[in-house]
Amino acid sequence: MSAVKPILPTSVGKAGICHAQGMAAGPWVFATGHMAQAYPGGLDPAVASAALPHGGLPKQQKEADLIFSRIEAVLRAAGTGLENVVRLDQYYPTYTAVDHYHVVRTKRLPSVPPSTSMLIDALPVPDADINVQAIAVLPGKDRAPTPLREASIDAHPTSGYCPALRAGDFVFVAGMTPGAKPGEPARDGLAEAAQMAVGSLWRGSPIKLQAQYVIEQKILPALALAGSSPKSVCKAQVYLVHPEDYAPFLQVWHRYFADRAAVSIIPISNPGVGQFHSRLEINVLALTDQGATRKEVIAGDLFTGFAGFPGGVKAGDLLFLSGLMALDENGLVAEARPDPGQPYLMSSIKAQMRSILSRAGEICKRAGTSLENVVRIQHFHTDLNELFPALEVWQEMLPGLPLPFTAIGVPRHMPAPGVSVLLDLWVYAPGGE
Repeated sequence: MSAVKPILPTSVGKAGICHAQGMAAGPWVFATGHMAQAYPGGLDPAVASAALPHGGLPKQQKEADLIFSRIEAVLRAAGTGLENVVRLDQYYPTYTAVDHYHVVRTKRLPSVPPSTSMLIDALPVPDADINVQAIAVLPGKDRAPTPLREASIDAHPTSGYCPALRAGDFVFVAGMTPGAKPGEPARDGLAEAAQMAVGSLWRGSPIKLQAQYVIEQKILPALALAGSSPKSVCKAQVYLVHPEDYAPFLQVWHRYFADRAAVSIIPISNPGVGQFHSRLEINVLALTDQGATRKEVIAGDLFTGFAGFPGGVKAGDLLFLSGLMALDENGLVAEARPDPGQPYLMSSIKAQMRSILSRAGEICKRAGTSLENVVRIQHFHTDLNELFPALEVWQEMLPGLPLPFTAIGVPRHMPAPGVSVLLDLWVYAPGGE
């Protein structure tokens, strides 16, 4: 039986997919995949202003304002507010939306929590330019959000977010890039220490230099600021711009974090990060080293597509899964490969989803919970035309339950041929310390 509560569920699309605008689970509230859409579908007419498109505020600023009003409504319905937001994730199909969004975010959130912003290929509402996800906590002295700042790793004033935030034993670290720190030697916006020497062809690897810089100069200091360290990292999202960077990135990652964290590696547009030449951005979630909450690696023997990534990590009452694809040791699972002789008499995306959700269910079972308690669903699709059949499989698995999903269109360079969707899932695991 589900231990989570959907907040403000609504119908989206002609097929009437039930979307949970938020989920409440213990002390946590998740506001999922918010765009400035009019339910059941399409961009809100007040935002589009088709008759007078230039007669008021910029369209993207109106989008951001409506999104924050929707998120605030979710949080209030759960008994909390914007002041208790601990993390934000933003996705934009165009960079022109970012500044307009920041204007509204700074107004609505004077103390901006750790944030990750990505340029992506597409959103499921074609005219939408902004998608926002927020995580908040219920009020309580033992989990009050504590923003942590350090001048050398602070965000640019136009963004304003803090590099790290502590809420109880949980630590949220903002998305970090190889952008130069204040006063640091730089070329094209990137720290010189994260780049190959001028004129050099083989003295270093661009992705290895950038990854090492991001980890050593930004993530580790942010963790230390919050009383945490690599051993206490539970979950990471890694956004990679170039497909050839998967393997060399992993060589750097495992030097610092070994197989102790759940990780999702997500392909992203080029450019996709805050600097033109940045090849990656990384955000992490950790526990404090001295807190009472402890992490537990779940399904370390389960194949996730990358060597050294466990199926998931349980931390207190949350289970973080590594990014899941329909892969086994031979590549795309056999049932998802089209038959060349009859390619139109099967659905690869449905077969991929069934494989992924079966594996996710096994990870949940080992952690003492179930997929019914999922609180955060992120779909990364190489073709958003596959979103509806993918959601149909969710409905097969969880009939009648509102889905807290976000769908993002990404480039066609998943880490294995034939893979067209990656899922990033968080699940409530009641009973954790």
